[in-house]
This record gives sequence, C-alpha cells and structure tokens, in this order.
Amino acid sequence: MINHYSIIKMKKYFKIIIILFLILPKLTFADEKVKIGLLVPISGENKDLGDLIIKSTRLALKDINDEKIEIHLKDTGSSPKKTLASAIEFVEMGINIVIGPVFYKNLEYLSELDNIIFISLTNKTLNLPKNVISAGINATSQLNTIKKFVEENDINKTIFLTPKVDYEAEIKKAIKESKIKYYKHHLYDTEPTKLTKQIEKITNYKIRKQNLADEIKRIENSDFPNKEKRIESLKKRYTIGRVKFDSVIISDFDESLKSVITSLLYTDVSPKNKFIITFNQWFDKSFVNELNIQPIYYPSINKKNLDDYKKKFEKEFKEIPNHLSLLSYDLVGLIYYLSLKNSTGEIDKVFKKKNSFKGKIGIFDIYDNKINHRLNLYQVDNGKIIKIF
Repeated sequence: MINHYSIIKMKKYFKIIIILFLILPKLTFADEKVKIGLLVPISGENKDLGDLIIKSTRLALKDINDEKIEIHLKDTGSSPKKTLASAIEFVEMGINIVIGPVFYKNLEYLSELDNIIFISLTNKTLNLPKNVISAGINATSQLNTIKKFVEENDINKTIFLTPKVDYEAEIKKAIKESKIKYYKHHLYDTEPTKLTKQIEKITNYKIRKQNLADEIKRIENSDFPNKEKRIESLKKRYTIGRVKFDSVIISDFDESLKSVITSLLYTDVSPKNKFIITFNQWFDKSFVNELNIQPIYYPSINKKNLDDYKKKFEKEFKEIPNHLSLLSYDLVGLIYYLSLKNSTGEIDKVFKKKNSFKGKIGIFDIYDNKINHRLNLYQVDNGKIIKIF
C-alpha cells in the first residue's frame, strides 16, 4: 500500500522530470553545432565580391566567438546550375540553412530542394522559390521609411518616377505593400532625349514657359507704372505656374538618377521648392559633391554602424568592404541568435513567425518568409549627409 509520504515523494519526482523535460531542449539548442552553408561566387567574374563576403563571415565568427558555429563554403560561380550542384552538396552534408546565393539569377533551380532554406542577399522579392528568403534592402522596406517621412511632413501630392527597367514590377509591388499615398506614377525612358521630353510633359513645362511669355507680353502692352522693372524681374524667371505635385519619389540610382534630377531642374522644378526623394544610394559621395541637385532625401541603413563596420573590416583585412558584406555579417549573427532559441532543424520555421533581430545593419523584421528592414532616412544638403530619423 502506498502511504502519504510515498505519494508526496512521487509528485516531487514527476515534478523534477517535467522541469528537466522543459529545460533539456534549451540546453540541447545551446550545445548543438550550428552548421551554416555559405553559397557565394568563389570563381568567375564576381569572385572578388565573394571574397569580401567570406571575410565578412569570418569577422562575424570572430566577434561571436562561439565554437559551435561552423561555416561551410560552396561556389555558385555565375551559374544557376553550379549553384544547384553546390546546394545539393549542402543537403548531403545535413545543412538546412544557407546564406546565399548573392544574385537573383542563381535562385532559378533551388525550388527543387526540400528541407533547406536559403537566405539570399538579393533585394528582389518577386517570384522567389518557396525555400528562399530575400535579405537585401528591398523596395518595401525603403518605401515604409519614405512613407513615414511623407506623413511627418504633411506631403499631400506625391508622384513616383520609375525607369522602364527590370525592377519596375518590384517598385509597383512595394508601392502596394507599403500603402503609401501618391498622386500619379510615371514610367520614363532612361535615354536622355526621351527622358527630358517626358519630364517636360509631367511638369507642364511648355505651358508654364508660355505663361511666362504671355505675362511679359501682357505687361509690355499695359500702362502699369514701373512696368520695365516688372518685365526685368520676369525675364529672370524660367516659367510661371505651379506643378501638380509637392514631392517626387525617384526610384533610380547613380548617373541615371542625376539625369532625372537635372531634367527637373531644367523644367524649373527645384529641390529647394519640392521634396526630391530617392531610393537607397548607400551614401554615394558623388551626390554630396553636387550642390545643385540638393537637398535630396533617401532611406538607408544606419550610417554610423556602416562606418564602424568598415573601420573594423579594414583593420582586420586591409581592404574596403561593400554593403553586401555587411549584410552577410549580420546574417551570421541572425542565425546564431535564432539557434540559441531553436533547434537548428527548426530554424527555417522561425522565418514564418513574427520575429525581430537587431544587427549592425539595423533591425530585421521577419515574418511569413520575408525580411524587411527598419531603415533611417537621410538628407543630403549643402555638401553634408544629415540623419533625419
């Protein structure tokens, strides 16, 4: 017969078993090896970029300083088929989470593989294979930040200018996902002559220029006192009349972006009077030096964090890194962080749940196999880069 003392003792015993059952999985997650695949170009035309990413992951491993992390390297070359062959080798090694590939084109055959997830450095999000997560600074992340800026500044009439290039569909998707309010969306040709004509039409330039000519003629034929001074003042202007927007969001980059802003200046639309907002320019110094196109605004990762990372990288490797290498540095940290809370066999499922992670690049928001970034917004004005928020 079991006495009262035995029952109490058994209850304590079962309580200990339950506690151990709850604790042991966490202890296991902390002790098991975290095997991460790294799928980057080691050969071919982009091997220099691959080398920077490899060094960045080495730097991340050094900073984390935990021997349980293992990075296994495979080559993508510049070929989707080579990428697939390398990915199959990861599967055979029991690796179920991979940083890479870098480029969208190399994702082509990866949907053929099950039970493995690829965190690609691409910023494209359209038509991704089901087992690929885009970790680049995508258009939705950027427009979420721009939307905040637009709302804080009571900007009511925004137009979009998007070039007719291969990321046009990405921009349209991002506009829809961000729910940013806008007046019109114009697509333009990047060929300079065609571009200028299109900007003239968008800004009603010919009508506004004719308004000026008509006003000068009207005053010349009038009996207004001091009409010579009024005419002299008008001749210093280029146009008369307002454009039908108060801000322009230009989804373009580098010299093509400068051409668009120059065309706006030509049609008498100045950044001094209208908000000129662009997509992430990665703190391109050439924009800082061109005072005539300022001020301009764009979203980006935290500049101080990027500068600190560059100093650390240069000190370690005597080389200048690029922004993709910073992203790969953070992805190693992200996977390590997730491995502390989950079994490595379950990490892929975490990307379906709402989660956030703070890295050097900023904060990752993870949900439904997507990564968005909380970005800062910067102003380039008077030769300086100024953080707005």
